[in-house]
Parts: sequence; structure tokens; C-alpha cells
Amino acid sequence: MSLSASKMPLETKLIKGEIDTVREIVDGDTLFLSSGLKVRLSGIQSPKLSLGRDHVDDWPLGQEAKAALYELTRGQTLGLFYGGERRDRYGRALAQIFTLNDDGSQDLYIQEEMLKRGLARVYTWPDTFQDSARLLAAEAGARRQKKGIWALDFYKIRRPTPNILAQDVDSFQLVEGIVTSSAEIRGRIYLNFGADYKTDFTIVIDADARKHFETVDYDLLKLEGAKLRVRGWIELKNGPSIWLTHPEPLELLDRR
Repeated sequence: MSLSASKMPLETKLIKGEIDTVREIVDGDTLFLSSGLKVRLSGIQSPKLSLGRDHVDDWPLGQEAKAALYELTRGQTLGLFYGGERRDRYGRALAQIFTLNDDGSQDLYIQEEMLKRGLARVYTWPDTFQDSARLLAAEAGARRQKKGIWALDFYKIRRPTPNILAQDVDSFQLVEGIVTSSAEIRGRIYLNFGADYKTDFTIVIDADARKHFETVDYDLLKLEGAKLRVRGWIELKNGPSIWLTHPEPLELLDRR
């Protein structure tokens, strides 16, 4: 069972925004509208492209993801829908995108389609609503069928093996394992995946992030023995870790 913060239908949570057509595709999760507005597709992360940055390498299937987003949006009337924050610090719109029918109703949900094709992973933010249960289901279907990125070792779900995860520092990963212990220290919650918290993989939820977990139906300090899947950026602090800011990146696979 996925630990989604909300089971409400997507349309009940979103506010309709701009209606436009696409002018340019940047990569698999970013585009420009004809108006010039730059849009970051909220709720997913597609394989990154270097885009002329010397310090960034193209991720596998980055060009394929860009081509798929072009195919899905070209010549279509697009509707932007917002839940929470509408702009990020770069001025990009943070939106769910649908193609629209002639009567203005929603047709194809672009984020969901990219996930179904195996050309994106679910990637949520704390202040922007996404129907995470729907998105996670689309991702899971593609993963079962080994579509797109899920056929490649580069994107495979990692185990909480500290020496191996330490090689993935500063990368976005999905990690799956069993919680061996939990602790609360100075307002932070630590979920440990090994006997030595100083070297093993750990999930960290700090005091500010804990308020986002008030609506979930589980106790973070009572997950010992539970099998979890977590997604986020790998940091190296007393062993590899992922710091969570909200519940959606955490999936409960087996609660004991």
C-alpha cells in the first residue's frame, strides 16, 4: 500500500490555470508555452539532459523522454492545473498538464502518460498537490512491465546497502528495504536500515517536515520491521541518507 497523503480525486484539488499550446520542449518534464511561460511538469522527474551544462551529463533515455513529451503535446490545446504553489524560485509554472477536448474538458493527463511509458519517475513537492496515488500506480505499472527507464540498471530500485548507496550521492534514487530501528533526537526522526546508524542507510525527517506527516495513518516511530520504499536525493551524513520533507515519497510495502 502506498502512503499517499490524500485520496481525493485530482480534479477536486486543482485550480484551472492557463490554456495554451506548446512552443518548445526543453526535456521530458519541461516545456515552453506559446505565451513564453516556462512550465515544469509537477509530480514527475524525467531523465535529465545536459542542456549545454558542462557539469551535467545526459541521463539514459533523456532524448527519448523529450521526444515523447513533444509527441504528446504537439498541436494540442493544453490546460494547466494548479494545486498549491504555482511558481518555483526560477519563475517556472508548477502545473499538472492535460490535453483539452473541444469543450474544454480534460482529456490526456500528460504526467500520467509519461509515467505509463516508463519515461519518468514520480517526484513530488511538499507545497504542490499531486494525486500521488494515481501517479505511483502509473509508475508501478511501467516498472512491472520493464518499460523505458525500468529496463535499465541506471534507474533500478536500490537496496539499502551503504557502501553501494554511497556511490550514488547527489543522485535521485528509489531505495527499498526493512526498517531495523527508529529514533527521535532533538526533534528529528531517524528510520534506520542497519545495525550501525553511523554508517548504514537512514531516512531523516526533521522538525519542520514532521507537520506534513500529521495526516498519515501511521506512526513514524513505530515502523520497525516494516518494508518501505523511499525516493529522494542521496546525501552522505553518517552514512547515506534521504531527507524527507513530506509523506508522498514514502511507500509502505509491508506493515508488520
